Amino acid sequence: MTDAARRVQRTYLTLTLLTTLSASFIWGVNTLFLLDAGLNNTQAFLANAAFTLGEVVFEIPTGVVADTRGRRFSFLLGTATLLASTLLYVAMWWLHAPLWGWLVASILIGLGFTFFSGATEAWLVDALHASGMTEGLDAVFGRAQIVTGVAMLTGSVLGGVLAQLTNLGAPYLARAGLLAVTMVVAWALMRDLGFIPDAAAHPLAAVRTVLAGAVDGGLRNPPVRWLMIAGVFTAGTGIYVFYALQPFLLQLYGHPDAYSVAGLAAALVAGAQILGGLLARWTPRLFRHRTTVLIAAFAANTLVLVGLGLVNSLAAALVLVAVWSMVSAIAVPVRQAFVNGLIPSAQRATVLSFDSLMGSAGGVVTQPALGRAADVSGYPASYLVSAAIQAVSVPFAVLARRERAASDPTR
Repeated sequence: MTDAARRVQRTYLTLTLLTTLSASFIWGVNTLFLLDAGLNNTQAFLANAAFTLGEVVFEIPTGVVADTRGRRFSFLLGTATLLASTLLYVAMWWLHAPLWGWLVASILIGLGFTFFSGATEAWLVDALHASGMTEGLDAVFGRAQIVTGVAMLTGSVLGGVLAQLTNLGAPYLARAGLLAVTMVVAWALMRDLGFIPDAAAHPLAAVRTVLAGAVDGGLRNPPVRWLMIAGVFTAGTGIYVFYALQPFLLQLYGHPDAYSVAGLAAALVAGAQILGGLLARWTPRLFRHRTTVLIAAFAANTLVLVGLGLVNSLAAALVLVAVWSMVSAIAVPVRQAFVNGLIPSAQRATVLSFDSLMGSAGGVVTQPALGRAADVSGYPASYLVSAAIQAVSVPFAVLARRERAASDPTR
């Protein structure tokens, strides 16, 4: 690996660390925060769905920003938007705002995240190629998965403890501070390499071009299309499963105000992600095809969700949560390497953003539906429904395997 490629990778991993750390401060308490603000399960997951809707609505327009103004500009704008909307969230909690206010604030947070999705990953791949990178992308994404897990573990524990010692708004203020630091670091270190933004493009014409590129590079690219469709089901359930864990595990624990326990549970997810990121390095040695890993992962997580719907022991639930997290962490870099290997550089940010949009679209529908299931029948029943939704992803991974894509072999 060249020195330039090492610098690019260090910058990417540093930004991954900071963005994940800032996000993870609230991951262990987010649902508890919304419930504390006076919302019920259905309303809380409607707010989460509004966040996801914001991602769906703004995914393509913000992808245009990344393509016409640059990936660095998009990252900085996303950080600023998240900082402002996070502070708005705290104000909403303090005022016990009505549901419509939470929906608006959540859409704004979704807007902030869309500036990240696709752009950061596209920046990394293009910058590495421009820097003479010859190592496989699986290894780089595997390292990022480990960094993500470390940051998530640290932030989740600190966020839970901070909430326990102070209140549920404190982790959000800590997140805002970290986002400010992230802006400074990105401004100093991030440069667009291997990509020249088309600043002369007209926004509406650029949107049409982006949509056409997303269709050509994504939906008309069969192996990518099948995994995009699978993502509708895996991403949609994954968001709900994680955030419903907070009240579900506290219910099993027997103390609904033990916020530090919720933070520790999120940290368990992070630790399992670290282990999964380490194990992802071995997939090329153990499996000949990336789609084999994905099929096995989707099927395994379906069974895990069935288990969560049936257990009534905190210890058993924690074991299943760890397995679910580890399997998901193994699948992520494998999926990233598979998809990136099939997308031309000019369409990379666009297709990756569209891929994120597909997963978010699934979340818009599943989150309030599963939240309603939790209100009516309890969290275990909602996990059984999640398992049924997750199972739909398996046939699409099988279809991707049958395409015999160039990026499918691991060696």
